[in-house]
Amino acid sequence: MTDRFDDGFKPSPAPRPAAPKTAARARHPVILRVSAIGVAGIMAVLMLTAVVPPIVADQSDRAVVNAPVMLLTSPIAGQVDALSAKPGGEVRSGDRLAEITNSRLDRTTLISLEEKAGDARQKLDATRAKHQSDVAYVTSLDQEIASQADQLKTQLQSQIEELRARVAQSNAQSSEKKAIVDRQNRMVARDAASVEMLKPTEQQYAAALHDTDAQTAKLNQKLAQLKALNAGIYVGEDLVALNMLGQKRRDIDLDARRMEIEEKQQSAVLDDLEGLIKSERARLARLAAADVLSPGPGKVLAVGADTGRHVSAGDTIASVVDCDKRFVVAIFSYRQGEAMKPGTKVRIEGGGFRSGVVSAVLPKTSDKVDERFAVPFPQTERRELYVMITPDAAADKPAAQPASAATPACTVGQWVTVTRDNGIVPSMSVTWRRLGHLVASLADLDAPTPDEATRRAGVTKLDRALRSQPAAAQMSEDGQHWLPATRAVSAQ
Repeated sequence: MTDRFDDGFKPSPAPRPAAPKTAARARHPVILRVSAIGVAGIMAVLMLTAVVPPIVADQSDRAVVNAPVMLLTSPIAGQVDALSAKPGGEVRSGDRLAEITNSRLDRTTLISLEEKAGDARQKLDATRAKHQSDVAYVTSLDQEIASQADQLKTQLQSQIEELRARVAQSNAQSSEKKAIVDRQNRMVARDAASVEMLKPTEQQYAAALHDTDAQTAKLNQKLAQLKALNAGIYVGEDLVALNMLGQKRRDIDLDARRMEIEEKQQSAVLDDLEGLIKSERARLARLAAADVLSPGPGKVLAVGADTGRHVSAGDTIASVVDCDKRFVVAIFSYRQGEAMKPGTKVRIEGGGFRSGVVSAVLPKTSDKVDERFAVPFPQTERRELYVMITPDAAADKPAAQPASAATPACTVGQWVTVTRDNGIVPSMSVTWRRLGHLVASLADLDAPTPDEATRRAGVTKLDRALRSQPAAAQMSEDGQHWLPATRAVSAQ
């Protein structure tokens, strides 16, 4: 206080009643220190409980019930005439969930094929008629050739007989001339006749021999013609007409064979076209109307079409979840990977389950993997992994729940708590939640529950996310928004 006065004036001492205020001032630093230490301790405890337990915790409430999903898509483009699929409805294998018809089909290909088939059929009929005509002509030529061949055979037989007689006659004449020549040679030898008389006789004898040879040659020629005629070979002046008929017969026969080949080709072309027409008609029949059938049993998770709506081929009509193959996806720290190895027994709270067995441990997932399941896997943070848990068969029969609740079908999408058997370190989020419930129960206060409007808004958002196209991409984008909401609802 003296530092504030320059004139050296000293204030009078304080009265004795002010002593308690001085003691209060002395206690203020102690209170501040205690408060600072307390706040720092609380912050340290909070930081330790927020950082350390998630790394080594044997419990996780970041677990969701999941199941394989079957997307039923439209096989054709058309209009939905009938739709029997309803969210949460039970379906069996082979059940018809939707009927789609398409009255606007492009029949250009079928018309073109039918025109080609008509042309091929006309060509086949013409070729077949030509082939039959050629066959009939060849038959008539065969009959004519056979008739003329028989006549020529008879004629050649008579000519052969005549030539044989002439050959015999020539042989007799040559023998007669030879006898005369021999007699005259004996007379010349006895000088009873002159040599000039012998020369004409010798010439006559030589002429007789040549005539015999000529007749024999003619006979051999006729015999050769008869032999060739019997073999179907027409040689000689007498067989010129028959040879012309034979040549014509061969030409017609070749044309008939060519028509037969063309007939087979046209028949094969027509068969191919008829097969294509049959396939095209079957294709148009499939495109005109189609049924969307359930490939297996399950529950309808979401319906993506309405009656009267136009859909394209491949559009999702409904999604069916297989409740018999449900499993739990939990997130644990990578330090728990060894402790949560396959075969480890765990306890499950929520979703109608009690216990289960770890079936697989995955470091990460992808959008393609999420597409095969009803809900996308929760988002992991750094150094976290997925633990796949198969519920025990005895506990895999939860009570029926309405499909419009936060769990749309057979508790799929519901958040649960997973604890390793004989686990020591709990999850702090679960601990704080249970502590809050305990405090509320001690204070005779009910836990706050979301109002009906909030719950319906969450369910509507979930249903919209499942209906969106493409489903997997939209689910991965909205997962961070609707999954926490679902968790908050299911945790109550």
